[in-house]
Amino acid sequence: MKYRRAVFIVTYSRTKKGVEYLVLKRKLHWKGWEFPKGGIDFLETKRQAVKRELFEETGLRPLGKIKKFNFSGKYKYPKRIEDRGDFVGQTFSLYAAEVKKLKAKFDKYEHSDFRWVTFEKALKLLKWSNQRKSLKIVDDWLRKNEI
Repeated sequence: MKYRRAVFIVTYSRTKKGVEYLVLKRKLHWKGWEFPKGGIDFLETKRQAVKRELFEETGLRPLGKIKKFNFSGKYKYPKRIEDRGDFVGQTFSLYAAEVKKLKAKFDKYEHSDFRWVTFEKALKLLKWSNQRKSLKIVDDWLRKNEI
């Protein structure tokens, strides 16, 4: 069984109200909220994929270094996805990127909306447990490193 290599990108901005997270409303393949993520292209590094996917899905660029976390996993797709070829699921590696809090120019093919939200709100909106765990890891790191 083939798994597509991918990156999860917990995207955040430091605001006067505290840290806010960017979530996107998915409409392609399933419906619900997620953070930016995507596949790693042939000959592309994971960090290159993070920058590319973040820009493709939001129009935003990281402000500084991209943080890699020691968290990864894999999941099977709930059903066959025609445009994914022989892939039955995805593996993922977790990254975080700080961006300016701007209006996201989201990919209207994959997403229908975006929101900047608090950690608590993001936790409620995210559909999948691996996404909620990823968010918690990044939020814990930000709190420990004195936002």
